[in-house]
Amino acid sequence: MVPPLAPRALALASAVLVAAIVVTHLGRPPDSAPGSPPREVVLALLETVRVVDAREPVPGYDRECTGASACVFGPAWSDTTEAPGSGNGCSTRHDVLARDLRGGTPAPGSPCERAGGVLVDPYTGRTVDVGVTGLRGIHVDHVYPLSAAWDLGAWAWSPSRRAAFANDVDHNLLAVTAAVNTGKSDSTPADWLPPDPGRHCFYASRYLTAATVYGLPVTRSDHEALADAARRCPAAR
Repeated sequence: MVPPLAPRALALASAVLVAAIVVTHLGRPPDSAPGSPPREVVLALLETVRVVDAREPVPGYDRECTGASACVFGPAWSDTTEAPGSGNGCSTRHDVLARDLRGGTPAPGSPCERAGGVLVDPYTGRTVDVGVTGLRGIHVDHVYPLSAAWDLGAWAWSPSRRAAFANDVDHNLLAVTAAVNTGKSDSTPADWLPPDPGRHCFYASRYLTAATVYGLPVTRSDHEALADAARRCPAAR
């Protein structure tokens, strides 16, 4: 299971997930993409998240499963973590694609693989028909980057907690196009926001949700960037 949450953090994280469903019934600014949560939800997350002055690099971060301190977040896309949905026989990447591809169906003889489907990139709004392009151009993004998480507190976590964070389909993973994910890389909000300004609100809500669920802080400069993004969120009515 995900590490225990404070009641307020759990309530706010749940509110973001619900808001993504009901937002079509709320007032939405013309430059706010569908699925953007109400401004009040994001402002509450901004008030809840812990803020630190700066990110200080911490030695030991390694994504590759080689070397003495290797694989600090566990093997990529492991199905044997304590993350939500783990243990279903499919890799985490497969789980994200099954959720985010519209119209895809299980491939014959391989229930974890997807046959066809359309991705609407959550950062650009670009539509990709994977039945035409294939899945190689689709990446899975850690909204709150693993390297940032390591520096800002995950270095002190247990290996099982780090593995859960890296594979948390509900709170920190999105299917995106490869070009966007490569451009984002390990950047945090002060240095990167979605290319489509109308998707800044959605991104801010997801970033803050991951932070509050796992008790991670954001830097002061990231907090300012996220507060700017929140101004694009729709007002509830």
